[in-house]
Amino acid sequence: MDLPVQPPVKPMLATLVREMPRGPQLAYEPKWDGFRCVVFRDGDEIELGSRNDRPLTRYFPELVELLAEALPRRCVVDGEVVIVTEGGLDFGALQLRLHPAASRVKKLAGETPASFVAFDLLALGDDDLTSEPFSRRRELLEGILGTAPARVHLTPLTTDPGVASDWFTRFEGAGFDGVMAKPTDLPYEQDRRVMWKVKHERTADCVVAGFRWHKDGEGIGSLLLGLFDEQGVLNHVGVASGFAAKRRTELVTELAPLRENALERHPWRDWAEAHAEAGGRMPGGGSRWAVGKDLSWEPVRTELVAEVRYEHVQGGRFRHGGRLVRFRPDRTPESCTYAQLDEVPPAELASLFSEAGT
Repeated sequence: MDLPVQPPVKPMLATLVREMPRGPQLAYEPKWDGFRCVVFRDGDEIELGSRNDRPLTRYFPELVELLAEALPRRCVVDGEVVIVTEGGLDFGALQLRLHPAASRVKKLAGETPASFVAFDLLALGDDDLTSEPFSRRRELLEGILGTAPARVHLTPLTTDPGVASDWFTRFEGAGFDGVMAKPTDLPYEQDRRVMWKVKHERTADCVVAGFRWHKDGEGIGSLLLGLFDEQGVLNHVGVASGFAAKRRTELVTELAPLRENALERHPWRDWAEAHAEAGGRMPGGGSRWAVGKDLSWEPVRTELVAEVRYEHVQGGRFRHGGRLVRFRPDRTPESCTYAQLDEVPPAELASLFSEAGT
């Protein structure tokens, strides 16, 4: 492969902000909930590279065929691999595609075919476009994807912050993370946070049911969280993580009293004692993306309630890791139910694509 921009490429990144950025030279796009993917094509060769340099090519053979039809013979395109269903984007189904067995990959490619959404162009022919302004790169991207086949999309774009705010609210139910904002004169700067992202955030009161040690072994890396369903079963809903070093150490002391006799009446006792792979909404099991990652955990008595900031829920679990806001001694564990979570009705993806260029 001999391209003006060679793999691997570290994708351009964004900084999280709480309010929609506004300005005369800003463009807005939906923030897709999938796998970031940079596509390299040189003639008959096509490679799909991920954000962390792991190759995605073998996991999405159906995309390789589609992109061979959709893209010019020499180009580098930045975008997102997603799985689109009637209910919106399905990140869980996307994770299942990362399977080591070739036979399983082939089967899932037919059952849950992936789509590719393009949002930037880094190279075309013999030209390196990374120093060109985003407005020029977008214009060229529109030119090469004007007649793209099904499941290869050009991401919608607007310069109207009002339209972007409408997208932010209206299409959350389709599984979108939020909205991206980028300067129209921005060159492509690898591995730098030079764009902005506005994401959905809410809070929920959850039962602290256990924790995992930090990788340094000196503090707590994440809290395991639970919510009660309508039958009174405590389900694993996700984790709270991202603690500073000092806070990791403090949490060891704060949770120490709850570790004593933690398994005697723990609702996840059977799972903990069996050390089996996770089933349903229990913690643990293997990580498809971080192979070999230790997901073992320590139980605590389910007496502590934590207020946690989260983005959105998919399949009864927090889509991304939550952030601890505070502990709530004024709340009882039994009050921590799914009823407190916002339910956002699904939105049709076709409506969003029809608004491209507004």
